[in-house]
Amino acid sequence: AVISLLFSCSYAVSSKIEPFYKGGKVQVSFKDEKYIFCTCGSRVTVLEISTGKVVHSVEHDDQEDITSFALSCDDELLVTASRALLLKQWDWRQAQCTRSWRAIHTVPVASMTFDSTSTLLATGGCDGTIKLWDVVKQYCTHNLKGSSGVIHLVQFHPDISRLQLFSSSLDCGIRLWDLRSSQCVCVLQSHYSAVTSLSFSPDGGTMVSSGRDNICTVWDLESRKAKRTVPVYESVEGVVLLPKSKDFSQIGVKNQELHFITAGSKGILRVWEASTARCVYTQTLTTASENEVEEEEKDADSRSLMYLLHLPASSRLATVTAEHNILLYQLPDLTTQQQFVGYSDEVLDVKFLGKDDSHIVVATNSSQLKVFDLLTNSCQILYGHTDTVFSLDVFKKGFLFASCAKDRSVCVWQMDSGSGQVCCVARGSGHSNAVGSITCSKMKASFIVSGSQDCTVKVWDLPADVTATGLGVHQLTARTTEKAHEKDVNSVAVSPNDKLLASGSQDRTAKLWSLAGEGNLGLLGVFRGHRRGVWTVCFSPVDQVLASSSADGTTKLWSLQDFSCLKTFEGHDASVLKVIFVSRGTQLLTSGSDGLVKLWTIKTNECVKTLDGHQDKVWGLHGSRRDDRMVTGSADSNITVWVVSGPPVAHRRPRESLLQYCAVWNTNARNCQDAQVVLQVLLTHVPPEELLQYQGARNHLEGLIPYTERHMQRIGRLLQASMFLNYMWQKMRVAGAPSSMGQDEEMDTTPLAQPFFTIDREKEVEKEEEEDEVSITQKAKGVRVENGKSAKTNGTQHSESEESSDEEEHEDEMDQTRENVMKRLPVSSATQCQTAAS
Repeated sequence: AVISLLFSCSYAVSSKIEPFYKGGKVQVSFKDEKYIFCTCGSRVTVLEISTGKVVHSVEHDDQEDITSFALSCDDELLVTASRALLLKQWDWRQAQCTRSWRAIHTVPVASMTFDSTSTLLATGGCDGTIKLWDVVKQYCTHNLKGSSGVIHLVQFHPDISRLQLFSSSLDCGIRLWDLRSSQCVCVLQSHYSAVTSLSFSPDGGTMVSSGRDNICTVWDLESRKAKRTVPVYESVEGVVLLPKSKDFSQIGVKNQELHFITAGSKGILRVWEASTARCVYTQTLTTASENEVEEEEKDADSRSLMYLLHLPASSRLATVTAEHNILLYQLPDLTTQQQFVGYSDEVLDVKFLGKDDSHIVVATNSSQLKVFDLLTNSCQILYGHTDTVFSLDVFKKGFLFASCAKDRSVCVWQMDSGSGQVCCVARGSGHSNAVGSITCSKMKASFIVSGSQDCTVKVWDLPADVTATGLGVHQLTARTTEKAHEKDVNSVAVSPNDKLLASGSQDRTAKLWSLAGEGNLGLLGVFRGHRRGVWTVCFSPVDQVLASSSADGTTKLWSLQDFSCLKTFEGHDASVLKVIFVSRGTQLLTSGSDGLVKLWTIKTNECVKTLDGHQDKVWGLHGSRRDDRMVTGSADSNITVWVVSGPPVAHRRPRESLLQYCAVWNTNARNCQDAQVVLQVLLTHVPPEELLQYQGARNHLEGLIPYTERHMQRIGRLLQASMFLNYMWQKMRVAGAPSSMGQDEEMDTTPLAQPFFTIDREKEVEKEEEEDEVSITQKAKGVRVENGKSAKTNGTQHSESEESSDEEEHEDEMDQTRENVMKRLPVSSATQCQTAAS
């Protein structure tokens, strides 16, 4: 209840999902296999596998792109090569460059590798030469010439005693170099395209090479001849020999013959038996529909694998896809263990997912959807669309969401609440052009609405058993189709009660539709006022208001009653791409193509905060259900999770004014009680540090202290007097109790509702005024009353001696009454009364 009345004043970055791999070499640490080293522009990033976070990064000062790098086998040294022809040696844990030297190559280095002793470093250049460096003694040991073109592969023989180096260049041959003589011993010819990788048997006597000519070749290194050529019917980028000492029966290995795994353009891992050239196992991938072979072929390019690495210590395989995703598989069954997205390209939409918004689902410039676990940054890659996914929306409970894509289809996905695995449960198609926007029903998971570039809006009913398991993928049919606009429909939104639909279009209008009926959509009104296309429409969660953002740089609030424009928010220098309500509908968040996110207070039209966290268009913007976080996704490939910075506080200006009023009210006894009550609330709910930041707070508090002390003293005196009177009254009633009361009877000591006697203050004042007038008159006439003489007052004569005797008799009676009261009171009470009276 308190949060609903509060405003957000700012947001701070909680976590970021940034690019860490943009193509190039990938390597895993040798000893512990805990880190993945990736090339990312001018940096080499170190990804910790357990957390999915970049823990280290090294970067060249000249900002030149890194062309290659190599990690030593003891995981201590990292050497990088840049386009500036510089080689740098790093202490990668401290991100410190310990040595740099000029490469003797005349053109950039294309490949690098260390030997097993971490002493020799081989670099292959684009100039066709290979150079070997002693990194301990810091000098060049060999300069091997003879290759033609770029040397894209260099690799030492695992048995260092042989002192052999293998290389491959554009001539498609595999050269074997004897390092003792610095001569090329032989050229292994079998491939007709680039050789991509080499894998050696544990004894070092057998080698398998893979190439982009769709074959793998098994070599006998003793005779230096090809033993077997295996056609694999795909361009192979990586090959790994399986050790014979382990059981791989789950992936088709039934004997002790030589088997190897390939990764290539088909995007799947396959196991081959070398002796028979037969594929014994093919990995299966989860797709939206097993029957859609044509769509799988269209999506093959994005799934193609570029690298295959073996992690023997943990018995895992690591693959790298063409879309810069790194996938880890567990041997011996090849189950997916972890997935990391190295580069998201342009983020088009992002939404929170899960019960506690523990995940986010991201649509990028790709046919794949990515679901990130915000705790570990681990990712699930979802295959179902065959072209770029444009928009996402999530149902109320957070486990069901919908997507739409350029392939003219819509999909509904479900996340398992226990395992977190996501699968496609429904699909619909029917639009004649790309589907650019989608929205879900708000009350329950009953329907979705899509808007397309074919200018139509479709309403899709979901089957009641859409979330049931084991029923496959449901085929959705459109309940109704309506030509909504004259141009592309950019956005659709459903009202919180599921009775209204809003649509925004490139035709510069937004429209309101009725969803109550079972038939066609009913047009209720048109919102006109934007000067350019409308990017987003959004309903308020609390008011009958619609928000729209436009390419004209403005955000407008519209009344659903008369379709008039209530407010216009201006502040972005470019198109406003997204708008959402936050703080229980009292504030707006907008994102623009200028890379800025702005927080607005609706009541005052004030931009409270501008967040500069992106370098390009912010397409994705979504708030959590608790209003304490938001997530943004940008064309710069960054995904940022923001939290409300500091405790959510109310807008300061009302509180500052309230504190000022308290200081004024407190100066008057009549209003001091109200001032103290308000002050107590402020001191209870506002931390002292924040209270002191209010404008003029110190002066107001200094003025409050002396008046508060004076009011406290006055209240203390009144309280003491009231307690004394109450005490005396109770004792006098006890003293006057009738003697006929029994011992078991109790006397009612409850104070009477009405006072026992009253004092007419007005009569007393009149009497005092009359006495003062008589005294003044007597003094003016010089009248003196002597002893023994009488005087006339108001027509009545009294002797002074009689007045004196009357006063003495009255004093005697009062003394007698006081003594009688004191005798009946307890000794302690009588003593206190005497002390108080004195």
